[in-house]
Amino acid sequence: MSDGPRFITLEGGEGVGKSTQLKALHAALAERGLHCAITREPGGSEGAEAIRALVLSGDDSRWSSEAEALLFAAARADHVEKTIRPALEQGHWVLSDRFLDSSLAYQGGALGLGVERVRELYRFACGDFLPDRTLVLVLDEGAERARARDTEGSDRIGGRSDAFHRAVDVAFRQIAAQEPDRVRLIDASGTPQDVTARLLDNLADLLP
Repeated sequence: MSDGPRFITLEGGEGVGKSTQLKALHAALAERGLHCAITREPGGSEGAEAIRALVLSGDDSRWSSEAEALLFAAARADHVEKTIRPALEQGHWVLSDRFLDSSLAYQGGALGLGVERVRELYRFACGDFLPDRTLVLVLDEGAERARARDTEGSDRIGGRSDAFHRAVDVAFRQIAAQEPDRVRLIDASGTPQDVTARLLDNLADLLP
């Protein structure tokens, strides 16, 4: 049973259907009478959107792994301060397309910086603030779906190699195993309605 507004994040690799499910989850929560703000990462605030344009554009070699992690941390600090915390303080639930766990999986895991190093960077940027629940969509054929959709790669990160994206998937699964109370793996196969039902099932303990 919910005792206040919640911060929910939707995660996953490329092509797992996050955008579709974010909209569906927003609609389902609205039907329950919950006012929900939708946001995204990188981005979600004026400063963070400016950083988004820097970190997602250009050649893959534009930023070192360390610089990329720092840019995401800076964007997240602004996002939390300017958008997420104010919305929660106003009594709104917040749904975010990506958050901390993307940095843990992409930069910490797949880029090899180390999950704990990225966690420390996050603690410096945002303290002990964490999502109430993180839902990670997993789908074995996700990478193939993304490649069919994006002929040139959607951005400098989405267009990385299949090996990179497989490492991202492994990292997400490891994070979920380490934090089962906060992070839930959600099977993204089946119809969109099936997936939305699974998301709601994994939020049942937080819902009014």
